[in-house]
Amino acid sequence: NRPIMPGVLQVEALAQLAGIVCLQMEGAEPGAVFFFAGVDGVKWKKPVVPGDTLVMEVEIKKWNKRFGIASATGRAYVDGELAVELDEMKFALAK
Repeated sequence: NRPIMPGVLQVEALAQLAGIVCLQMEGAEPGAVFFFAGVDGVKWKKPVVPGDTLVMEVEIKKWNKRFGIASATGRAYVDGELAVELDEMKFALAK
C-alpha cells in the first residue's frame, strides 16, 4: 500500500484557494460564489503523501469584473519542492 493525495484533490485545493483570492477582487461582493470552470496545463512533479504539508500559491492573471470571469495560475510545494503546477484555471462569479 502506498497512500497518496489524489491529483484531482490537489487541483481542487488550488481552485478553492484561487476562489478565496477572487473574493478579494474589485466587483466581487462579500459572500459571492465562484464556480470552477476549468483547468489547463496540469503537471504533477512529485507525489503528496500522508504527513506532507502542501503549501499553495495562486496568482490571478486576469479579472473581468463586468462579467465576473477570472483566470489564474497555481503551484503547490512540499518541503520547498514543486509538487503540482497549473498553467491556467478559469472561474466564473455567480450573479
